[in-house]
Amino acid sequence: MQKLAIGVLSLSLFLAACEDPAAGKPKALLNSSNTATDSQPVSHNVLTDFKAKGTELPLSPETSKVEFTGSKVTGKHDGGFKSFNGFIDLVNEKAEDSRVLVEIDMKSVFTDTDGLTKHLQSGDFFEVEQFPKSSFVSTKITPDIGKGNGNYLVTGDLEMRGIKRSVTFPAVITIDANGVGVNSEFAINRKDFGIVYAGKADDLIRDDVVIKLNLNAPRKKV
Repeated sequence: MQKLAIGVLSLSLFLAACEDPAAGKPKALLNSSNTATDSQPVSHNVLTDFKAKGTELPLSPETSKVEFTGSKVTGKHDGGFKSFNGFIDLVNEKAEDSRVLVEIDMKSVFTDTDGLTKHLQSGDFFEVEQFPKSSFVSTKITPDIGKGNGNYLVTGDLEMRGIKRSVTFPAVITIDANGVGVNSEFAINRKDFGIVYAGKADDLIRDDVVIKLNLNAPRKKV
């Protein structure tokens, strides 16, 4: 009986370790006729080329988080980025008229394991020396019909590792006297952005990575 109990416990722990954190999460949709576009792999800045139509509300690590969860067959790892900036171009106090821009310093990546952090910076993953920046620029925000007020579908250009693709993902957007908040949790396929490293033969890395956005752009205090 004791051996059976130990066996059941061991199986439960193994299954828990193997759970896919992306299972059940909405997947970012690659838009129809979408093809990868090579971008300039240097320190171009999407923010300096952008002309705001409304009020620029700043995004920074002081008030926001850009995080992720990746997994392999035996478990998962959490991480994020310590350095990024951007803004929400708030137009007419409406999410549908506004835009979101974020640029990430890929060298600022962190994880729950020092060895993994260094590996993510290498050519197997982000290749940060050649591709120091990633960015997202929204091109369309529409209500997510059937999900109630505050729920939207955000479409925009996501650039990572020198590859740019148009993606759509769900988000909850709030606009109030304090500023604008954008919260979202969705999965992307890393291989769509040229990250194809498989991992060890007995510990393969899953393709889907969970992206977690908690963006808060405060209004300027008068």
